[in-house]
Amino acid sequence: MNNQKYITDEEHMKCRKVADAFVELDNEDIDIVVADAGRYGFVRLLYYDESYGFDKAVCYTDSTTLFNDLWKDWLHEQLFQIALENPPLMDLDYKEIFQTLPEEKQKELLNKRHDFAQKSGITNA
Repeated sequence: MNNQKYITDEEHMKCRKVADAFVELDNEDIDIVVADAGRYGFVRLLYYDESYGFDKAVCYTDSTTLFNDLWKDWLHEQLFQIALENPPLMDLDYKEIFQTLPEEKQKELLNKRHDFAQKSGITNA
């Protein structure tokens, strides 16, 4: 029997912290689940559909990469919701939507990243 691990114990603990911190974000409208896959790392399941389940799965063995991808997903969902409330923004990409926001709203979103990083224990993201 092969006992090879694909994620170190240290990275496993770090990824667990990132996954737990992500749950604490206001993310109930995002169809993303992060599952602990044991020695294989953590799996990010995306785009849930009742008929088919999750459409995409990505495996992580690095906590910083997991953090950055979860942050990007969360931010994009926030920007998408803002664009839904302001239809002319729907033609813009996420970066452009962000740039149209008032400076105060931009800072609010970026502060969420800082909070998420602190809860995750990620310092180099």
